[in-house]
Amino acid sequence: MSMRRRLRRAVGGRRSDVKTVEQHYRDIAPKLMNYFMGNGANYADACEIVQETFARLWKMRDQLRDDEAAVSGLVYTIARNIRNDRARHGRFEVFATAVVDGEETSVAPEQTVPAPETLPSDRAFLRRRIVAALGALPEVLREAYTLFHISELSVREIAAQTGVTENLVKVRIHRAKLKLRASLADLAT
Repeated sequence: MSMRRRLRRAVGGRRSDVKTVEQHYRDIAPKLMNYFMGNGANYADACEIVQETFARLWKMRDQLRDDEAAVSGLVYTIARNIRNDRARHGRFEVFATAVVDGEETSVAPEQTVPAPETLPSDRAFLRRRIVAALGALPEVLREAYTLFHISELSVREIAAQTGVTENLVKVRIHRAKLKLRASLADLAT
């Protein structure tokens, strides 16, 4: 039995509902994952937020319009609200991964030790630096930058989603680039 048929049977949806939500998932979910990963969320948290977002979208399927940009904006709004709710209620558990005798194990943050100095060529080091630089940006600049460069939304979609003009979105993206370039300048050598 196909996934579409199982989903329709499980939730009692019409064939067109399943196809529509599934298409939105295929189009938007990877960009949404990239958005949260670019903003410092770990993979598991990003997956949970995306899953919960599309579960809520499914409940609203009768109210969806055919306008892709409107649905995309709605999905990002739902996802940001879920992230904010989770952060407010402390639902994120922070664990680190340690390698002990060649095997990865999860350890609580209080059991971790600081990593030794790493070379700038180390991928984990670069990721931490980039995530820290993104995290240091003001929220409005970070949001515009990650929606444009990581989630690959157009300036028009970002403007509609955030409720500001397209010119202001362009200015925010430009300012974010300048701040990132300045904070990561030592890596260019």
